[in-house]
This record gives sequence, structure tokens and C-alpha cells, in this order.
Amino acid sequence: MQEIETERLVMRPYDLSDAPRAQKLGDDKDVAETTFIPYPYTLEKVEDWIQNHLSLIENGDAYPLAVILKSERQLIGTMTIRGDKTHNKGELAYWIGKDYWGKGYATEASKKIIEFGFHDLKLNRIWAPVMSKNKASGKVMKKVGLNYEGTLKQDILKWDKYEDVDIYGLLKENYR
Repeated sequence: MQEIETERLVMRPYDLSDAPRAQKLGDDKDVAETTFIPYPYTLEKVEDWIQNHLSLIENGDAYPLAVILKSERQLIGTMTIRGDKTHNKGELAYWIGKDYWGKGYATEASKKIIEFGFHDLKLNRIWAPVMSKNKASGKVMKKVGLNYEGTLKQDILKWDKYEDVDIYGLLKENYR
């Protein structure tokens, strides 16, 4: 798979050498609280996750990509699109390290991965689950053109509390 580039970012498949940095960024309670990342996020969990990536990408099942900030040549998060070949749709998922919040990186990377999903993967629909309390990700979804479709009440159990999940989506025919 070729790298996907934006003005400030490069998205590429993970390498095992990325594991320590991904673990450091992802093992932050503030990051984990409003995402689907496990916490604590141990190096072993990260390495196991990365080791599955090559087969996921080769099979076209998912594209978990390292988000690299060009100016620092540093991993800052993850952007993923998971394919559903039966229904020709993809699930958008991401996380960005806390030090990089509020700088537009999630929006920039999401726009490009959506373009990849519709143009390269030929998906008909891209959707994203966002924990309802994650207002920043809800804003990102709207900025990149996904529409709020509804809320799944108490859909996930996170840290012994049921959390609502908002669903956002975009059809290829409505993609600009």
C-alpha cells in the first residue's frame, strides 16, 4: 500500500518500530476515555495489534494507518478505515495523541481517508461511531461531511459505565 499524504501529514502502514511511540500516545487516560482504545494500552497490546495489520491490508479488510506529522517526522495517532465487503461500506475510526489535539490533524487525515475510501476502495458508504461524550470527534465528523444519523443508547460498556454512541455517515453520491 502506498502512503497517503496531506499538507501536514503522511499516513502509512504501521511498522513494529512504531509500537513504543503508539503505546506512549495511546496509553493516556484522556485519549482512552472517549475512544475505543483499551486502557491501559500496553506495549504488548500495541505490538499484537500491529502484527495483524499486514494481513488486514492485504485482504482489504482494514487499513490501520500510522498518522505521521511531517514537520516532526513523528507518529501522532492512528487513522483506520475498516471495510465491509458484503455491504460495500467502510467504518472510519481514529485517535490522535493528546499533545496534538485541537490542531486540525484529525480533520485533515479524515478528509483524506474518506477520499481514499470512496475513490480507491470504491465504497458506497462511510460511517463512524463516536462516543456521544466525545464532542470534538463529533465536530470532526461534521467538518469532513459525515452527517449525524442517530444515537445508540448505552451501546458500549466503558469502565463500568454504559456509554451512548453517535453514528455519522456519508454516501458516495453525497460526497463532494
